[in-house]
Amino acid sequence: MSSSTPSTVARAFEAALYADTDTSLDTGASLLAAAPASDAELTRRGEEFVAAAWRRGWQPADVVRIVRRELDDVHVRLVSALILSENRTPRGPRWATQLEELAAAADVGAQPPRPDRFTHATTVLELYRLLLRLPSIEPLEIPASTPGAASSAHDSRMLTRIRALLAKAEATGFPEEAEALSAKAQELMARHSIDEALLAARTHAKDAPGACRIGVEPPYETAKAVLLDAVAGANRCRAVWNESLGFSTVVGFEPDLEAVELLYTSLLVQATAAMTKAEAAQRAGGRKRTKTFRQSFLAAYAHRIGDRLATAAEGQVASAEGAGEGELLPVLVARDVAVTDHMERMFPDTVTTRLRGVSDAAGWEQGAAAADRAQVRARPPLR
Repeated sequence: MSSSTPSTVARAFEAALYADTDTSLDTGASLLAAAPASDAELTRRGEEFVAAAWRRGWQPADVVRIVRRELDDVHVRLVSALILSENRTPRGPRWATQLEELAAAADVGAQPPRPDRFTHATTVLELYRLLLRLPSIEPLEIPASTPGAASSAHDSRMLTRIRALLAKAEATGFPEEAEALSAKAQELMARHSIDEALLAARTHAKDAPGACRIGVEPPYETAKAVLLDAVAGANRCRAVWNESLGFSTVVGFEPDLEAVELLYTSLLVQATAAMTKAEAAQRAGGRKRTKTFRQSFLAAYAHRIGDRLATAAEGQVASAEGAGEGELLPVLVARDVAVTDHMERMFPDTVTTRLRGVSDAAGWEQGAAAADRAQVRARPPLR
């Protein structure tokens, strides 16, 4: 590498990264386009920006999500490549899973031909501008331990089975089949969570809550955040929404975090499908529906699902009492306290928010009805 290469990259960064004008971006891109020898240094600096994001609390999926939200697909491909080249040592199971998903997406996605040097340099500088300005967020600590590494293969098979059941429930056109599949998935979730909690207590494992981030994408993100909060609460987790960055942080024990991710995704798919069907019926009846209909629909759906899930949670406690599992209730109470404490340490200052824009009565009524039809089941009696 020539001695002038670092100075070329530095001059390009000085021109383009610390100002928001198109002129400054063009100046930096022109410098890089005229210096092919700077490509390796440019990539190395990109990996440094990615590593800096980790130090600010971001994880691979978080970075990809914000790039997709703020920029274009070409930037997503570029940052994915940087993440995969920088991350030689995953930092925990969730981190490793995120890297695997990125690698799989890169293998499946068709790579378009590389554009001219000026266009490519412009794309790189746009991405680096965003990475440079990422704020610090709450780091997600890796739990101190799990009930046992030997159970990981079983856990993996269990989650694969649950995902398959929910995917079939979302795809089938027969309500009875969807109900049976979703009920079975919920049963497996409940058994998995309860078994892990009892195992941790009986083996005196130093199990601790963790956290994950789940994207809450526009449009109607407030209603979606309310839905996620309801799902989290029903699964003994706590959710904190970051509106400006488009995600909620869910705090809980690992089996419950997995249940929240799976159930929220499934219910969101069901809600979207139901809303599309309801809108089609409204149009067929000669009534034009707008953004207010969709907002009201999803708000009612989230509200009603919250009621149903709360009832399911109460039923879980009643089932535990009836089954005579004397050791389970103290275990669940202790885990609830641990989750709340962990959440309050991560987020010492939180505020509540209010749903706005809910003014369409038909949307509200149909959203509530769709929630009643959604495949949600109380957890089964304990064995």
